[in-house]
Amino acid sequence: MTTLPRTSAGERAAALAPQLTAWRRHLHQHPELGFAEHETSAYIAAELSRLPHLSVTRPTATSVLAVLQGGKPGQTVLLRADIDALPILEENSFEFVSSVPGVMHACGHDGHTSILLGVARLLSEDPSQVNGQIRMIFQHAEESGPGGAEELVHGTELMSGVDVVTGLHLNSQLPTGVVAVKPGAFMAAPDVFRVTIQGKGGHAAHPEETVDPIVIGAQVITNLQQVVSRGVSALDNMVLSVTYFHAGTTHNVIPGSAELMGTVRTFDAELRSKAPGMLERVVRGITEAHGATYTFAYEPGYRPVVNTDWVAERLMGIARAEVGDKAQLATPSMGGEDFSAYLTRAPGAYFNVGSGNAELESDYPHHHPRFTIDEASLVTGVRMLYAAALELGKGE
Repeated sequence: MTTLPRTSAGERAAALAPQLTAWRRHLHQHPELGFAEHETSAYIAAELSRLPHLSVTRPTATSVLAVLQGGKPGQTVLLRADIDALPILEENSFEFVSSVPGVMHACGHDGHTSILLGVARLLSEDPSQVNGQIRMIFQHAEESGPGGAEELVHGTELMSGVDVVTGLHLNSQLPTGVVAVKPGAFMAAPDVFRVTIQGKGGHAAHPEETVDPIVIGAQVITNLQQVVSRGVSALDNMVLSVTYFHAGTTHNVIPGSAELMGTVRTFDAELRSKAPGMLERVVRGITEAHGATYTFAYEPGYRPVVNTDWVAERLMGIARAEVGDKAQLATPSMGGEDFSAYLTRAPGAYFNVGSGNAELESDYPHHHPRFTIDEASLVTGVRMLYAAALELGKGE
């Protein structure tokens, strides 16, 4: 391992750019789904083992923890990166495209992992300048409920003694170099609902002899939209999307049943608790009115990510120091993140780093088959997390 010159942190992070790119491209080319990141975690562990002053362990089968003990007294800080990919067929054509058909890094986790490897590299070079203990968790299965964070927080000793936690998400909808931070509600709770409508099938030429679950399902979908538009205050945040509607097998048969599935996104705990009843009331009324029956299931997803005010304010100060006027207040997202599990055990904050560049076609939305990142964002991510580790380790 070549030691980076003892220059400013920003210059040292910039000097890491070729290595950050190499790590990211290897990970992008070899994606693995949640709870199956065996090669990914082995690769991460191998790269960390080359660095001095780190204790590297495997808290679960497919996660990796690196711990660095600083030379100065201070807080225990947890830095987090997620490592899993998505079940999406990649449509990019660059030379490091996914080698696994139907699996790709379409949310930037390859970049998150590379950033935290870079932070580990910088921290390990001179622990005497570090306050407290820095734990770096390379977390499995963020995209797969119930989530790798939940397993780590409640099934291991990872959070024992942690004083503060932080992590970042690359964001293709923000320009490269931007850092966006927000106190309070940052990402929503992503719940899932499933409905099966049981009607009575028959010949498509004689619909009067049937109880058509497709027609009933269409009415359910239309009326569910009124849950938000007419059942929730315009001042509250709630998104309801039906994302799956399946019924039938051919053109001349009215099927006996139809299946619906979708998601509800909220920040507010009280509104979240009311949502299942609001949805089921619509489903029940429409199905009963047409002589059908139904089953309804509602599955709570991750908790909302609610950043601790003082941590977010410290991160905003760090962002201003690192990127100047590219530091900005983040807009809350209705997307979900299992980073929220860490916040049940310690104060912390999650933030965004822009990776969008239209000239490089890195501005496709997350989870799109053409998603990619502007690799210049990796240096920004390293600068932010490295500075956060040093600053937060000093305590409040």
